[in-house]
Parts: sequence; structure tokens; C-alpha cells
Amino acid sequence: MPADMQRALAERGLVRQTLGHIEQVGQTMRDTTSDLVGTAMGFLGVPYRRGGNSAESGFDCSGFVRAVYSQTVGLVLPRRANEQAAATDTIEKRDLQPGDLVFFNTMRRAFSHVGIYVGDGKFVHAPRSGAKVRVEDMDSSYWKRRFDGARRVETDTPLDASALTRLGAGGN
Repeated sequence: MPADMQRALAERGLVRQTLGHIEQVGQTMRDTTSDLVGTAMGFLGVPYRRGGNSAESGFDCSGFVRAVYSQTVGLVLPRRANEQAAATDTIEKRDLQPGDLVFFNTMRRAFSHVGIYVGDGKFVHAPRSGAKVRVEDMDSSYWKRRFDGARRVETDTPLDASALTRLGAGGN
């Protein structure tokens, strides 16, 4: 932008207002991310339960993710891991940020397992029967071999209602 235009905008208070808005949006995103990870970590130790979707009854992987997003940002994600993958935005693994979803092939089908990325190559999830919500390293051989992709949930706009209707409900 030319200097004279910047000066004119600044004199009218427009540049400061725009920068302030950008800073506010950035802070809101950081707060949301921190809240998502904090909520997820608050469920550490909750037992796995197939079809489970609450801390009281236990969680399966997609029920865990759904509960975290519902409680933190009021967004109701689809029920199954593959549906959550279909309803969110694909990102590259190198672009992962805390709060993003990570998907794995653990049942010989794509997107059969989901967790929440917490940073430093780690994710939190409800792993399997007999286990509890825990943090694991995505670079361990088991998870590295099964990684299916990463997705970002747009928390500032609701998911497309037609996608949610089309996806329906069900177990993990």
C-alpha cells in the first residue's frame, strides 16, 4: 500500500481500527485453542467406552472429540470419526496447531480413529477398550504408520447444516 494512502487511513483512524481487529481475532483464536487443549487435558484418565460421549460414562475417540468441541466452543461435531473428517477442513501435517484433529487408520479403514493435537507432535485421545484418555506421541511407530491426515475445525462459523444432516449420527 502506498505511504500516502497509509497516512490518509491512519489519520482517519482506519488503519489502527483494522490492526486492532486483526489483533483481537488473533487473540480470540489463541484463547480458543488454549481452551480446547485445556478442556481435552481435563479429561485425562476418563475410561474408554465404545459409543461413550461423556466423562461420566466414558468416551470413545469421536465422542471425546465431540464433547471437547461442544463444551469449549459450543460446536456439535458429527458423531463418528470418519464423519468428523468429512465435515472439517484438510490441512497438512506440517501445519498442525494445537486443537486440530488428527486421524488414524486403526481398524483397516480410513479415518477410523481421531484425537486432538496438543503440540510438540503429541495428541490426546480415547484409545481403546480397557484404556483411558491419554496423551501419545504421533511419531511412535504405531501412530506414525497409521496416520491418515489432519483437519482443522473452523470455530468461528458453524459447520454446513446440510453436511451435518447428511452425516447423521451413530457410534464410532
